[in-house]
Amino acid sequence: MIRATLLVTKGSNRGSRFELTSAHNAVIGRSVDSNIRLDDSEVSRHHASLSFDGLHFVLRDLGSANGCRVNGHPVRERVLEDGDTLALGTSQLTFQLSDSAHPAMPDAGQIRFVEDAGGLKAGAIQQTLNYDDAAPVPLEATQAGLDLLYKVAEELVTPVQTLESHLQRILELTISAIGADRGCVLLRDPVGADLTVMAFARRDGGSGLHLQMPVSRSITDYVLRHGTAVLTSDASVDERFTGGQSIVSEGICEAICAPMRGRADLLGVFYLDTTTTLEQAVSGAPTGRLTEENLRVVVTAARQTALAIESRQFQDALVKAERFAAMGQTIAVLSHHIKNILQGVRGGSHLIRMGLDQSREELIRQGWGIVERNQTRIYDLVMDMLSFSRDRVPVLRLTDLNKLVAEVAELAAARAAESGVTFEYRPAEELPPASFDAEGIHRAILNIVGNAIEAVESVERGAVVLQTGYDRIADMMIVAVSDNGPGIPEDQRQSIFNVFESSKGSRGTGIGLPVSRKILREHGGRVRVEGGPGQGTRFVLSWPRGMATVQDIAALQPRNND
Repeated sequence: MIRATLLVTKGSNRGSRFELTSAHNAVIGRSVDSNIRLDDSEVSRHHASLSFDGLHFVLRDLGSANGCRVNGHPVRERVLEDGDTLALGTSQLTFQLSDSAHPAMPDAGQIRFVEDAGGLKAGAIQQTLNYDDAAPVPLEATQAGLDLLYKVAEELVTPVQTLESHLQRILELTISAIGADRGCVLLRDPVGADLTVMAFARRDGGSGLHLQMPVSRSITDYVLRHGTAVLTSDASVDERFTGGQSIVSEGICEAICAPMRGRADLLGVFYLDTTTTLEQAVSGAPTGRLTEENLRVVVTAARQTALAIESRQFQDALVKAERFAAMGQTIAVLSHHIKNILQGVRGGSHLIRMGLDQSREELIRQGWGIVERNQTRIYDLVMDMLSFSRDRVPVLRLTDLNKLVAEVAELAAARAAESGVTFEYRPAEELPPASFDAEGIHRAILNIVGNAIEAVESVERGAVVLQTGYDRIADMMIVAVSDNGPGIPEDQRQSIFNVFESSKGSRGTGIGLPVSRKILREHGGRVRVEGGPGQGTRFVLSWPRGMATVQDIAALQPRNND
């Protein structure tokens, strides 16, 4: 089975990743029943489809209002390639094939290092080139050389491919551009002096190709030691091939070895050669194909590649550091909150033990009440973490919204009474049937109602009002939660939806509101905040009513047993 992913790189769903398989078609759109749902008003309800035709994933526009663009070009239907950028509405997505679809890292057995007994002497070098000599790109370069540099630059700005895929593609382009028969990319071990094979390629039609590519240790050592690119002369007259393991016997005619110099270090080498038969090498027939111009082109390509690798390594290190920082923040916040819950459980357990020792039922009941409240807190925390961590498609079923919100109101009323807060539920009359995920909407409403109660605990005559409603023009279901608390300043309204950011100190986890917004977005809806300092706060949850069939409506009605 072929797998791929769509990574959202721009838009409100930025950072979301959607899995694709060759076994299932996918629909991209704003509707809640889309496999890949984008919270984007410029995206149609069913904007485009993705299907597998047996060889490739194909994008098809489904008659969307704003169309589809791939790599900046409008398309109606397009075969997708690894790294393609899709623009739908104001959202941007990157198509990525799975790792199994990328070229695998070459087997080290394809490369054999040859220890040249004579070493590399001055007479063996036909041409050397320092980086200072190689930049800028030579004006006399052939069109093929300029095309190579352009293609290398284009390849390196594709951020979604693996490092091995980048190097393999660049090596293939380089071999084709300069007319070499085979080549490899060797990276230095950052700790030791060993070279690791990162890419290996052959040019179709090359003569005298062997199963293994011999690489001269003398050449690679010279290039790494001096930081200088080398074009070697004809193998039949090279002084370095005097040892028992002469590269002439391996079929090498000439070779280019260019250092991959980054900003501060040598990362490795590009090594390319041409081949010839043993008879041709011994006869001394002219076989040279590589030129000084080829050397300059390879040096520039190796330089660009090295700089890109360094940038990638820096970015990977930065992402890793940010990931560890986020993990540390998550662990610290959750540990602190769980510790507070466990302290509550221990306090309740202590009262229960005292009640049992003294045969005092009121202490047992008091302690059990504390334990129950903290059990609820740990349950809510775990459920919020599960809801936030997983991407899920809402399970849409016809549900009576007033009845669902009444269940939330029953739970909230008891909590409000304990906190000395006035709580009121105002259901709307004659709400139309609606399809939504009852469990998800229940959790989203409960989180916001709980926040509202906590916000007014310290307010004199604190009050919370829970309402339901229906917007007939927009065909949207509405739930509103109002309180008479201190209000939220305008500049803080976006940050309250950031995970682990809480204004309640040790009482809050900073995950309830992000979970509520995530659930509403999964339904194609939104959470709006109204009010300001000194005006109280009103959270308005709204989402599309959804389609209700005749059978759904009939199932919702009470049965007539007459």
